[in-house]
Amino acid sequence: MCPVCRRPQAACGCGELAAAARRGDGVVRVSRETHGRGGKAVTVIRGIDRDEATLAALGKRLRTACGSGGTVKGGVLEVQGDHRERIVALLQQDGYTVKRAGG
Repeated sequence: MCPVCRRPQAACGCGELAAAARRGDGVVRVSRETHGRGGKAVTVIRGIDRDEATLAALGKRLRTACGSGGTVKGGVLEVQGDHRERIVALLQQDGYTVKRAGG
């Protein structure tokens, strides 16, 4: 029995719903945040549906192209500084559908 939907494991659809929720809508969103960082700007990239190793490699390439530091936290890429235009262009070259989010 599935502990979430209380159906037999063969008829359970919880895993499929969770996988669909993780995938999102296929659009990568690039935004700038300053909240909680002492006024310093950070470019945040959300919506890339890849494993941690692939995200780390992509983050390395983006940070190198921008000439700054950053990190990968919980499936979200962070690049120090405001590099939205450059990151949007690089991700579009890689074939991602990209939107600028926020103001």
